Amino acid sequence: MVIPVHDVNPARRTPWVTYALILANVLVFLFTPGMTGSATGEGGLAQTCHLQAFLDQYAAVPQELLHHRMPRLVPTGETGVGPRGPGCVVGPPDYDKSAELSVLTAMFLHGGWLHLLGNMLFLWIFGNNVEDRMGHLRYLLFYGVCGYAATYGFALLNADSGAPLIGASGAIAGVLGAYLVLYPKARVWVLVPFLIFLPLRLPAWVVLGFWFGLQAVYSSGGAVSDAGTVAYVAHVVGFVAGMLIAWPLRRGTPPPPESRGLLFGRRARPGW
Repeated sequence: MVIPVHDVNPARRTPWVTYALILANVLVFLFTPGMTGSATGEGGLAQTCHLQAFLDQYAAVPQELLHHRMPRLVPTGETGVGPRGPGCVVGPPDYDKSAELSVLTAMFLHGGWLHLLGNMLFLWIFGNNVEDRMGHLRYLLFYGVCGYAATYGFALLNADSGAPLIGASGAIAGVLGAYLVLYPKARVWVLVPFLIFLPLRLPAWVVLGFWFGLQAVYSSGGAVSDAGTVAYVAHVVGFVAGMLIAWPLRRGTPPPPESRGLLFGRRARPGW
């Protein structure tokens, strides 16, 4: 696994949409009921129940998206004591939920600090250049289309799942796919964990190609024990959608600047 930290590909204009998306994701996370306590392990039963109720209302659920089959009982956010001890109280939903709109709201929800920060790191590094190439409004529309494609792609393969799906990963995967198409030769500084974190500067096609390969393997359930807890299929669908949408923009895309700095302690050869 490699951790990107910076790309050598300056943008021509300020990526206001990327900044706004990052800010919105952080603010929603901070104000999600019970999330900060749950993420740090300090949350109690009341916070957990409140969080479950919030996610059931605003997260995307595959069976709701495809069948419009809403659950008869959902967590109410209250706690109680049942035959098995303390737990979350369930009852009929007291809200009207739009399955289609839940895809949008789910794109701003995250399951913890690592989930949030990982997504925002990738969006920060790669989003500015994609926004620069597409323009602010087209980039915002592109981001949403990739998020919807990723969510519905996951739902089609998990049609009967009632588990909530949250996170901006699908939309950000689309940004990564677009970056790969538009700037495959751009240099990206990454940290490679090998006893210590080794800094390397690699072409974007290596970094993003490796990332996509991992998602494809994980989506099949290989090499991981918790493949069912992360929507890797959504990452794959979002990435492919981003590539396809960005493909017509390849021509006319300014190439990234030639990098003449150091590569892992020695001067890089031209074209590396």
